[in-house]
Amino acid sequence: MTVEPQQRFVKSQRVQISYWDWGNEGAPPLVLVHGGRDHARSWGRLAEELRADYHVVAPDLRGHGDSGWTPGGSYGLPDNALDIVRVIETVGAPARVVAHSYGGSVCLVAAGTYPEYFSSLAVIEGTHSLNPPDEERVGPAWVRRWGDRIRSFEDQQPRVYPSLEDAQARMKEANPRLPESILPGLAGYASRPVDGGFIWKYDLWVNGRTSMEIRRSELPAFWEAITCPVLLFVGGESHSRRRQHPNPERHLRNSRTVEIPGAGHWIHHDQPDALLNELRPFLAGCGDAAE
Repeated sequence: MTVEPQQRFVKSQRVQISYWDWGNEGAPPLVLVHGGRDHARSWGRLAEELRADYHVVAPDLRGHGDSGWTPGGSYGLPDNALDIVRVIETVGAPARVVAHSYGGSVCLVAAGTYPEYFSSLAVIEGTHSLNPPDEERVGPAWVRRWGDRIRSFEDQQPRVYPSLEDAQARMKEANPRLPESILPGLAGYASRPVDGGFIWKYDLWVNGRTSMEIRRSELPAFWEAITCPVLLFVGGESHSRRRQHPNPERHLRNSRTVEIPGAGHWIHHDQPDALLNELRPFLAGCGDAAE
């Protein structure tokens, strides 16, 4: 039987973070973290499959879904990492965590910074970096490039889709593998009504990140500090696969990588059964205390 999750809120760094709770509070906590320009309810099918064994919750990252927007656009990896730690504190630490894409990058930083909060971490194509190359981040020229980009958002307006069907069509265009059955729900939670139609809920400024972002060369130091088991997923047909780190296992003390055939970047949508076949034993084999 499908159970509708309950929406809850927690404050992190004065930002209101929305998260959805599928119940079963006596079970070990499992936190599902979405990727960039996505939302927590995109985990619906996975949450339904796992809620019998775990207390499943899924937050909206800051600037996404129903979570708060930050004045000035503080959307860097450290900011998001602290939000995830706050959610874990709320539902119980340590927690099992499954994260996708940018959410995976966030959680790898969080797990390296606060390893005691994670009993296991599964990352779906999240070892890449959206940060500028380190050689570009030098002196005033770098701050000006970042500043000009941030300031350009002040004049941008979100695209208005005349109907939810149009929003669904855009989602299908971005990922042709999306099952038709989940499109209405995905588009419905990802958008909000405005005059003339619907816009996506996420803040345009999440694309600007922060002037003080973690450098690409620093990321492996965070990975090396992770103490829990890590399971990495890549899609066999993913366009984002080439952007992933070429050898993340070299920096993770207890990890392995699984390729899911027939999946693109959104493995949890494209091949959910194959993903669950790997996730279930991994999550079950990880204790409720960080190693």
